Amino acid sequence: MNRELRRSISREYFSRERLAEHHFSSFNAFLNGGMQQVVDEKETIDTDIGDKEGEEPVFVELGDVRVVTPRVREADGSEERLNPQEARLRNITYAAPVFMEMAVVVGGEEEEERVVDTTETQIGRMPIMVGSDKCNIADASDEELIDLGEDPADPGGYFIVNGSERVLMTSEDLAPNKILAEYDTKYDDEIQVAKTFSQRRGYRALVLCERNREGLLEVSFPSVSGSIDFVTLVRALGLESDEEIVHRVSDDPEVVKFMLENLEMAEVQTEEEAIETLGERVASGQGKNYQLKRANYVIDRYLLPHLHEEGVPDEETRINKAFYLCRMAEACFELALDRREADDKDHYANKRLKVSGDLMTDLFRTALNKLARDVKYQLERANMRNRQLSVNTVVRSDVLTERLEHPIATGNWVGGRSGVSQLVDRTDYMGVLSHLRRLRSPLSRSQPHFEARDLHATQWGRICPSETPEGPNCGLVKNFAQSMELSQDVDDERELKRELSSMGVDGIPGIEGVTSAGD
Repeated sequence: MNRELRRSISREYFSRERLAEHHFSSFNAFLNGGMQQVVDEKETIDTDIGDKEGEEPVFVELGDVRVVTPRVREADGSEERLNPQEARLRNITYAAPVFMEMAVVVGGEEEEERVVDTTETQIGRMPIMVGSDKCNIADASDEELIDLGEDPADPGGYFIVNGSERVLMTSEDLAPNKILAEYDTKYDDEIQVAKTFSQRRGYRALVLCERNREGLLEVSFPSVSGSIDFVTLVRALGLESDEEIVHRVSDDPEVVKFMLENLEMAEVQTEEEAIETLGERVASGQGKNYQLKRANYVIDRYLLPHLHEEGVPDEETRINKAFYLCRMAEACFELALDRREADDKDHYANKRLKVSGDLMTDLFRTALNKLARDVKYQLERANMRNRQLSVNTVVRSDVLTERLEHPIATGNWVGGRSGVSQLVDRTDYMGVLSHLRRLRSPLSRSQPHFEARDLHATQWGRICPSETPEGPNCGLVKNFAQSMELSQDVDDERELKRELSSMGVDGIPGIEGVTSAGD
């Protein structure tokens, strides 16, 4: 290959779009579908209007959401097109108005519902990534960019908030909805643990299945203090018979022996007894009816939430959760019998990266919930004063705007994370590119974390082995390799397995005869 051809290929590959491609594609996916998905999850804003006798219930229906291109409101009230350079010079935010269809609905339950007001209203302003689909200079030529005061070589991929350029740091995290088996570090090899970070709609719950020193299985999950006996929990989920529980864990004679020990120590034998026992744990001191109601709510809401699907009966969902817990139990026993090795948390197959679009989805979900609470308050206040219920009078757009802009401006993200957004390093051009392709670990800088800081074989071709800062951040702040490409929206492993199977790849587990609990 001659030198000119190599240069042209290199120039084509390391183009402006390529260097920050993972930021663009992620943020564009958020604008084109992610925002609407969050709104569809919310669906309605309920109010307390109608609780009094003789009062009709009122709620707000949420419809389509759309984002236009960046605009600035001038002192005379007019809206003008805004370019990034103007936002920098005037110390303002490069943001676009967000519009949503909303309808105030009166009635329901006994009375027929009727819409009293429906309109598309501006709910706030969304900071727009420079160079994304909604950016005003996205399709501009080099000559047009120069006329606008922009650098044609600037890669984009960052936001402008109050005149400052802020880049969202790609965040490294353990893969959600995946079983990881390991030893409890406090007790060396005596206690085996299978854990999964169950994630759904921004809610993340750590579920642990632990085999203690006596060989008995215990499960712990959010909203329940301490741990619960494994057999009690799977019986509460609908697996009643000893034979079915053992079969769902494993048919291996050694594992069956372990399971029989657990069944002998079980205190409950039926589903009703199991739910009663769980109710006593989650609502001790309360009435029996409340205990049962709370127990059912906890296992449906907080136990393995990623297996909960809208429109699927609770009984079917619970059975899937029981099957999933049995898989976790099998992982514990296999670890105890040396049939498998402990999972490596530093292996890149066990990690996922949160890019700009994922981070903005978390932010928008929180901002929308805040807006919903404010709309609920404004509606109830207007109703109390006997005013006409109108969408435009109850929506205050600065509520959503503040919740979107402030975290990007400060770096303090939802979930208590800090340093998520940073000022773009403008020391030189390479510094900008390096900053856009940087990723950070959520681990504490003050702890040693020797293994997390080391190079791992699975980072080859993905992570640059040499570019990392010195001092406490060494090894925890990394950079992408030059030719790295980040795949997105491939969370559904079953779909991937079916695709591989259709291409003639043999020996893929979990294609046939697997429940929706996954493989």
